Order: sequence, then structure tokens, then C-alpha cells
Amino acid sequence: MKSMIRKCALGAMAAAAGLALMAPAAQAAEKMKIYLSMSYIGNDWQAEAANMLKAMALHKSYADRVDLQVQVAGPNAQKQIQQINSMVQAGAKAIIVYPISPTALNGAVKNACAKGVVVVAYDSIISEPCAYNVHIDQRKWGVESAEWLVKKLGGKGKVVMVTGVPGTTVDTLRNEGAKEVFAKNPGIEVVAEANGMWSQAVARTELSKILATRNWDQVDGLWMQAGCYTANSMQSEAGIADDKLLPCAGESSNGGRIQMLPVGTEVDGANGTYRPMGAQRWSSGSQNFTGALALKLAVDKLEGKEIPALTDVAQTIVTNENVKLCQEGSWAEMKAGCNVFQPAIIPNPGWFASIYSDLTPEVGLNAALVAQPED
Repeated sequence: MKSMIRKCALGAMAAAAGLALMAPAAQAAEKMKIYLSMSYIGNDWQAEAANMLKAMALHKSYADRVDLQVQVAGPNAQKQIQQINSMVQAGAKAIIVYPISPTALNGAVKNACAKGVVVVAYDSIISEPCAYNVHIDQRKWGVESAEWLVKKLGGKGKVVMVTGVPGTTVDTLRNEGAKEVFAKNPGIEVVAEANGMWSQAVARTELSKILATRNWDQVDGLWMQAGCYTANSMQSEAGIADDKLLPCAGESSNGGRIQMLPVGTEVDGANGTYRPMGAQRWSSGSQNFTGALALKLAVDKLEGKEIPALTDVAQTIVTNENVKLCQEGSWAEMKAGCNVFQPAIIPNPGWFASIYSDLTPEVGLNAALVAQPED
């Protein structure tokens, strides 16, 4: 009898040990399955935002809790709908979305919500009420950028507009805001408008088409959702002096901000038109950290915390008066106010510099560059 009791006790101990060995695997299996659903990816902004979101998932605060999977639909609403439906069927707990349309995804999103999936859109908006949204006020971006340009032109002049990715709320709201301002100023004439897809390369192509029918001296100002760096470069290539560059209101490319610095500013790695020019600029980003912030909010919601239906992220506006060069791009430097990076650190002038937020201390320069979190 004692022998049998001893065997039973040993068996129970072995079973307990086995369960203990299995515990880490069980915990790993309990990670929250979160998907990133991307639409259009043909520009630097999208790549950086995705990198920062991936870095957030790898941060020590989330790595043991989040299983992040990424899918890309391209500029195709129907494909994004199909992918979202598949994510739900695959057991998604949350879906972070860059939506190609504010309304086209609503049916799929409503279905996901009905099955308990948390859906958070970043930068561009989903109008389905059950979805959460994280973005800047894009209409305000359009209004304030246009107001700056009108003021620079003294209320009178010929303006070229280069817009973004059509169908997204970002593009629609920015265009509406800017045109509202231009319409209130009868001295402003929009002489050409082209779709730039938030890409420096596309902006160059579209500006080249516009310049086939008019010269630079027939334009007084530029409003470009992305492409001010390219526009300044093209003017320089055409022999226009730095102090004669047209004022440009637009996005936060690093190259454009380097060009804003006073002529003679020492920067490491400057070359060609990727150099200080004293260019007249209004530069504000759509904030590349919004995807990473959306992931944080999704995890909060899954863990039972309340999150706002809309997280309205503040704009960071950089002009010639407050542009400030980062020496290394450290978190401490960015917190202290630097907002443009050395070309030696960022060789791609089209790279977007709007990466800092005190809401996302987990991600910084390395997150945007190579999807690695802060320590």
C-alpha cells in the first residue's frame, strides 16, 4: 500500500512538473492576435508608420502579450474588406487599419465589432461608429497650411496644388480645408492641381507636366501634401537661386526641413539639393507614430480599459522660425524640440521627420528606420 501511495505521489509530482514545463508554451499561445491591415504603401510615410507600429509590438512592454501579423491590400477597398473578414475568421482580437476609404470598409468593420474584435484606424478615418480612430485634424492641416501660404503671398498670387492619395479622408479633408481658405481670398488663383500620392517621385512627375505649360516665374506659391523638397530641388536645378525659391506649404519630409535651415548651417552628409537653403516653408506631419499609438490603445481596450472613440493627436508645425537640427536623433533631443535629422543619419530626403510624441516613448528614430523599439 505504501508503495502504491508513493507511486501515486511521484506521478502527481511528475504531472505537476509537466504542467509547469508546459506553462510558458501556454502563455505564448495566449498572446493577443493583432493584425495590421495596410492599404496603399507606395510612399515613405506608410513604411515608417508600419515600422513604428511593428516596433511597438516588439517593445518589452508588449512583446510577451502581442502577436502582430501584417497584411497589405494596396489601394483596393474590396481586397482590404476581404482581408479584414479573413482576419476575423482567423481569430483576430484586434485589427489596426490604415483604411483606403472612410466608408467602404464599414460592413466588414461592423461585422468584426459584432464578433468582439477591436478595430482601430490610424491617420485616415473609418466612419463606422464601432471603430476607434487616431489621427490629427486633417481639415485643420489644410486650413492652416493654406493660411500660411496666403499670408506669405500677401493675399495675392498663382498657386499650384499637389494633393495626396484619393479616397482617403486625409486627402479629402486637407483639400477641402485649403480650398476653403483660397476661396476666401480672391487674390489667390489655383492655376494647376495634380495628384501626388504623397510621393516625392510622383510629385516630380506631376510638377514636370505642369511646367510643360507654364514656367516657374508664372507660379507664386506651392501647396503640396508631399513634395516641397522636390519642388525646391527642381527650382534649384532650373538655376533659381536659394533666396528666390517659392514658398511651399506641405508635409514633413526630412529633405524639405533641411532645406528650411539657414544657408551655411553645418549639417553632416549634406549633398546636392539636400542641404540648407533657407527655403520658405510651412511643414507639418501627419504624425508617423499614430499607428503605434493605435496599437497601444487596442491593447488597452482588450485588457478592459476604456479608450476614446477619437484620439485627436496634436499637430507639430515647423516653420523657418522653429526648425531645429537634431545632432543624433536621440529621444532626449527630440523631446527638447529638435525636428529635422542629419542627412548622414537619414540619407533619404523623402523620409518623414514627424516621429516624436510623448504619448509613444516606446518608439523613436530606430523604430521609424528599422522597426526597433527604444530600450
